[in-house]
Amino acid sequence: MNDSYQTVAQSITVKAVINRSEFLAHVQEVNTEEEAREFISRIKEEHKQATHNCSAYSIGLPPQEITFADDHGEPSGTAGKPILGAIKSSDITNVVIVVTRYFGGKKLGVRGLIDAYGGVAKDAIEAAGIITRVITKTFQLECDYPALNSVMYHLNKYEAKIVESEYSERIKLLISIRARAYEELKKLMEQYGEISE
Repeated sequence: MNDSYQTVAQSITVKAVINRSEFLAHVQEVNTEEEAREFISRIKEEHKQATHNCSAYSIGLPPQEITFADDHGEPSGTAGKPILGAIKSSDITNVVIVVTRYFGGKKLGVRGLIDAYGGVAKDAIEAAGIITRVITKTFQLECDYPALNSVMYHLNKYEAKIVESEYSERIKLLISIRARAYEELKKLMEQYGEISE
């Protein structure tokens, strides 16, 4: 089971001037399609004087990933697809990129547009840097005090984290663990107390 993915380390804007046209590539990490759309809308609003605001995003991991590409008035396939291509070739997800173009009076042609949009998107990804995120799941354990040492031993062994804890008559722990070890640890913890999700 794949329980980690790569995404951009920071939000950034990169500028390039190609044949007198100014290209601004805005990149940001997102977790939902809604966040991606909001980012695209915000950039379009900020750069409404621009000739084009072309965009692409990729969210989630295959086979459930959601991808989107928009040429925003550029010839079909010359902007959104190359931006999405830059995302795919960088092996990242949960990212949105908007490339704003201010036309400089010189046409680039189909090949030129593809290279410009794809290139500036790739530059933005490189400038933002790439980090690995781990997918975690949580469950709650309710146990008695004598079980605590054993519980802590296993949590450390599995590199699990206690997100919340409540110590009253019994101990309640909200435990966070890497997705791939979730079932295994949960099963192990059943011997020490009651589990709930």
